Amino acid sequence: MRSGKSENNVIVKFLRNTVLILFLVIFISIFYNFRNKATPTESALMAEATSSGILKGVFIRNEQVLRYSGNGVLSYNVSDGGKLGMGTVIANVYPTDEQISINREISALENQLAILEKIQNRGTLESAQPLSLSANIEENFRNYIYCRDMKDYDTIKSDLDTLLVEMSTYQIITDEVTDFNQQIEDINNQIMQLRQQSVQPIEVILSDRPAYFASYCDGFEDVLRKENINQITVQMLNSIDDNKSTDNTVVGKLIDGYNWYLAGIIDNSHHDYEAGNWVKLRFEASADTYNAEIIDIHDEGNPEQSIIIMSCSRFNQELVQHRCQSVEIIRGNYKGLKVPRESIRFKDVAEQVKTVSGDTEIISEEIVNSKGVYILKGEQVEFKKIDVIYEGSDYVLSAVHDDDKSYLALYDDIMIEGVEKSGE
Repeated sequence: MRSGKSENNVIVKFLRNTVLILFLVIFISIFYNFRNKATPTESALMAEATSSGILKGVFIRNEQVLRYSGNGVLSYNVSDGGKLGMGTVIANVYPTDEQISINREISALENQLAILEKIQNRGTLESAQPLSLSANIEENFRNYIYCRDMKDYDTIKSDLDTLLVEMSTYQIITDEVTDFNQQIEDINNQIMQLRQQSVQPIEVILSDRPAYFASYCDGFEDVLRKENINQITVQMLNSIDDNKSTDNTVVGKLIDGYNWYLAGIIDNSHHDYEAGNWVKLRFEASADTYNAEIIDIHDEGNPEQSIIIMSCSRFNQELVQHRCQSVEIIRGNYKGLKVPRESIRFKDVAEQVKTVSGDTEIISEEIVNSKGVYILKGEQVEFKKIDVIYEGSDYVLSAVHDDDKSYLALYDDIMIEGVEKSGE
């Protein structure tokens, strides 16, 4: 009997201990899983960032101021940024504003006359088909709306003229109107009457060489020249403004060539800018971006106020109507995995290093203190390296290394907390 009771006690103790062990395992598992789930993480996702800075840019070009007597009123034949040839008429001087208005009205009427004569041209009418004309009208109207939204005013005028020709031609071939002979006759009579009131200009301003034209002058034309770049100082750049000259004898200026320079003051204490680098420029008065090369950067003892000189060869109207503009310097656009700055850790990692001795390539293993993050992979914590290509205020972008599993990958769960920095 005692032998039976002893065996029963052993079985009971075994079962009791087994149950206690199972409870302990379950408790540890619950605690471990709860700890892991409570650890805040953030998925590694692709993001884009732009590295840029803002400054006051000052234009430097070789320019020659054009003047006239100051008597009379200027009527320009060339727009700002327009290209001039030898002997090109830049502007005419008339006694009064009325003469300028008459000449503008004559020009507008002549444009209308040319359009009407094009509509009534036999070749235009014979080749026109209602279906194709209707499609062209719809397409040109969409182009007009697009150019309006983009503020492309030069193209808008051309699109409107084309639209007018197509709509008027459509009216004729669908018998809505017979012809435009009466309108053509009326316009010719108006032009004849206006020409009887017009007078010859009292002065004509001509270009004496090939150049570009700008009506904007500010008094810095003789100072801010290409050959004077090395003499530019921080004080000089701070003193330059964008006020147009009030001299009533100034017609405008000739600009030699389409190459120009832009000078400004930047903080280069972190050596973000170097001579020879290419950047993109985005001006306040233009929606376009311009490629420019940094040709010089220096300071007068304070790198936080460094003088930067950039060169660009793209020339247009927006860039000649100002001496200085607010400009954004874009160093680059970056795309990579977004990593919260607070999650970054350092860890000693064994890495393979290749060295060449003669014709022999030697592969050795070295311990490197690597920058990275800890990630959760299931219930396991792993260290993954990061390759920082851009630094923001509270995050960095890491380059993607799909061929190297030791680096952070897309959709990895980055641990924000849970790994003490003391263990780095």
